[in-house]
Amino acid sequence: MDVSTNKENHAAPVGRFAPSPTGRMHLGNIFTAVLSWLSIRSRGGKWILRIEDLDPQRSKYEYARQLEDDLQWLGLTWDEGGIDDIGPHGPYRQSLRGDIYNQYLTRLKSTGLTYPCFCTRADIMATQAPHQSDGRVIYKGTCRPEEFPSCEPLQEPARRHATRLFVPNEEIEFNDGVFGKQHSNLATDCGDFILQRADSAWAYQLAVVVDDGLMGVTEVVRGSDLLLSTAQQLYLYNLLEFKVPAYVHLPLICNTEMRRLSKRDQSLSMEALRLCYSPDEIIGHIAALANLIPSYSPCSLKELIKLFSWDKIPQTMSIVHDDISQ
Repeated sequence: MDVSTNKENHAAPVGRFAPSPTGRMHLGNIFTAVLSWLSIRSRGGKWILRIEDLDPQRSKYEYARQLEDDLQWLGLTWDEGGIDDIGPHGPYRQSLRGDIYNQYLTRLKSTGLTYPCFCTRADIMATQAPHQSDGRVIYKGTCRPEEFPSCEPLQEPARRHATRLFVPNEEIEFNDGVFGKQHSNLATDCGDFILQRADSAWAYQLAVVVDDGLMGVTEVVRGSDLLLSTAQQLYLYNLLEFKVPAYVHLPLICNTEMRRLSKRDQSLSMEALRLCYSPDEIIGHIAALANLIPSYSPCSLKELIKLFSWDKIPQTMSIVHDDISQ
């Protein structure tokens, strides 16, 4: 399946930044936000802020408020979204969109391509020997009915279960804005994947496709760690008949030990960065990491809009961060 991503059919592009409010943002989060914002602003488009708070145990309202404050401090203004639900496509917090996701899950169930799964994570891990080198676990279809996919929807069992989506044994191809032509076989690279967990929590893959589709997003910018999940989302776009956005995956920001930044890296959290640097100093560092400028110097977002091009972004899976002032 060759999936043609959106080639800017819209008069103005629509981008989005969709952080999870599980802690203070770090430099890697800001790297993604800045480049997404610059891409959209350089073409006169609309930028949406969506709060991906599907994890009720880790997501906190105060973190969502804080990330909005950090974005505004940097000058990364949004046109739609946020926790105040600015715009016509709200709510913009995923935790409040369950009824919407349920409508699309029901639609997928009606195709006969879903089935109940009773496997625990331990069950699935036990079937993997060895695991994928990148840590991925490929579902082997333990709960898939023998005669499947079915022409008719399966009856829902009373026993608690997850809902999985059948995937075909075929290649999905797409063009990434940084890494170029990509391909993946869902059957061998991930297996049938979950749409809703046994505890009724919504799976990321379904939520993000429904949200981007309904909000009219034409460009998805995110880290290269999510490159492998793109094929699953393209498959869902096709089933749900949404227009496919353009995808751009960015190098991950790593420390000098080549460890990916996380919210545990307190020295590079927005709390620490705001104490030590101005917005223009942080923006200048990101611009240098992204090759938008030849070497570090403080600069404003306004200056970078006219310098922005995806062609300048390093075609590597990771970028080593050193001193922010170098």
